[in-house]
This record gives sequence, C-alpha cells and structure tokens, in this order.
Amino acid sequence: MSEKPNQSATVNVTILDKEYRVACSEEEQAGLQASAKLLNDRMARIRNGGTVIGAERIAVMAALNIAHELIQAKAELARQPVEDDMLERLHEKIQAALSNVD
Repeated sequence: MSEKPNQSATVNVTILDKEYRVACSEEEQAGLQASAKLLNDRMARIRNGGTVIGAERIAVMAALNIAHELIQAKAELARQPVEDDMLERLHEKIQAALSNVD
C-alpha cells in the first residue's frame, strides 16, 4: 500500500474559543497545531491585558508581535555566522600567540 505524498486533511483548531477548520497535509498537522496554540496564547494574553478590544484588533496585534519576533530571529541568524567567523579568527590568533610562547 502506498500513500499519496502530501495528502490533505482537515484539522480543527481553536483560537479564542472559536473553532476553525483548516486544510493541510498530514505532515504539516503538528506544525499547524503548534502555530494555532501559539496564536491562541498570544491573543489570549493580549485580550486578558485589557488594552486592546475586539477580536480583529487582538489578532492584528498578535500577528505584529509574532512577525516582529520572526524578523528579530532571522536577523540574529544572519549575524551568527559573522560572530562565529570572528570567534574562529580570534581562536586562531590565540593559538598562534600560544605557539609563539613555547
């Protein structure tokens, strides 16, 4: 028996006490559930904070916060190879200095 790759399924997710049916591949279901939980948690935190009223505004604020974190994470990853390269060069200089001491 062979299964079709990327076979689509419908998954129910709940965000702010409202249920949504979303079609996604079986391989993506866990990621979808995790994403829905993250969004629900963020929206609930914003709603419970009491400063933003209305589901649409809460959703926009949550989306902006998550997008901001994504951009920061990408920027951090982009900087990391430079930092790793700097550390490698520093390590080489230290090793060269130590070999001259012997």
